[in-house]
Amino acid sequence: MSSNEKKAGKKKKSILLTGLKILLPLVITVGLCYLLFTGIDFKEMIAIIKRDCNFSWILLAMAISIFSHVIRAARWKIQLDALDCHVSLWYLTLSVFGTYAVNLVFPRLGEVWRSGYVAHRGDKPFATIFGSMICERMFDTLTVLTLTFVTFLLATPAIMAFLQKYPEVYEGLRGLITSPWFWSSVIIILGIFIYLAKSHSRNIVMVKIRAIIHELWQGFAVIVKMHHKAKWLFLTVALWGFYFLQLYVCFYAFPFSRELLATNGPIVALVCFVLSSIAMAIPSNGGIGPWQIAVIFGMTIYMPVGLSQSAAEMFRMNATAFSNLVMGAQTLMLILLGIFTFVMIALGKKRTRLASSGAEEKEEEAGGGDK
Repeated sequence: MSSNEKKAGKKKKSILLTGLKILLPLVITVGLCYLLFTGIDFKEMIAIIKRDCNFSWILLAMAISIFSHVIRAARWKIQLDALDCHVSLWYLTLSVFGTYAVNLVFPRLGEVWRSGYVAHRGDKPFATIFGSMICERMFDTLTVLTLTFVTFLLATPAIMAFLQKYPEVYEGLRGLITSPWFWSSVIIILGIFIYLAKSHSRNIVMVKIRAIIHELWQGFAVIVKMHHKAKWLFLTVALWGFYFLQLYVCFYAFPFSRELLATNGPIVALVCFVLSSIAMAIPSNGGIGPWQIAVIFGMTIYMPVGLSQSAAEMFRMNATAFSNLVMGAQTLMLILLGIFTFVMIALGKKRTRLASSGAEEKEEEAGGGDK
């Protein structure tokens, strides 16, 4: 095979992978939305929103969300300063706004765009900035896992009561967890991975995996070495506190959700928050689809016992209206912030070009005067 044929083959493979990255999240989003809205009376859902929603709480949640983005930028700035990449908080905040806007169209590519934008602003290698972003996301994952563990401990009675309504599901989960075959399979898979890593150390897949692990380690090393660790941890707590608060205040927007809080306490919002955070790992456009399903499921766990079939259906309709309104408001805000971001970036580039052309004209005038 000639070199041109190899290049053509690689280009074709790259195009296919890019297309898959774009189409797969879209298919997942459409499929989950189809499941979400199957059997839903849209007129009834819209009527519930118009009749029951206090939109001032939704607006407050949107404002809290903006603050959380600023906190994320401030936390990332500490890591970047440790890498000798000094970018102002303003531009880092714009990069965060832009990330979520890009993810609405191209899931997971927002982080790549953010890293490229900041690498250009800070005049640093893309790999260095991308590694710091990976580290940031890894700590977010650890935070979600910690919150999940704590929340499930606190919500164990409600979760067990819910599972007992569906004995086949409960027995299936218990059987899986206690199955020696399950844990044997986990051990065997880990053993195969370790064996392949050692015996095929030059394999291209293993080389890429080791490179990823190395980048992650470098990111963690920066956090260990950087200054202001206490501030970084404080901002991490504040970031996830604001994320939770954003959803929590939305529970006051509807009488239905307020009643859930009054009956069960903040744990309802915490369960919905954790489940929706886990659901965001599904590669969909901006979390649309899995986020609403996770919130509806979280609310259903706390559905009052003994409801008639019609009352249970109305409960689910209220939960659907709540989740779709909150996600819709969040998506609208991200679109507006994205437009604002890219307008600001475009204006900044224009000012830079004008300043550059003005400096060149002055140099030419000074040169003409010397002659």
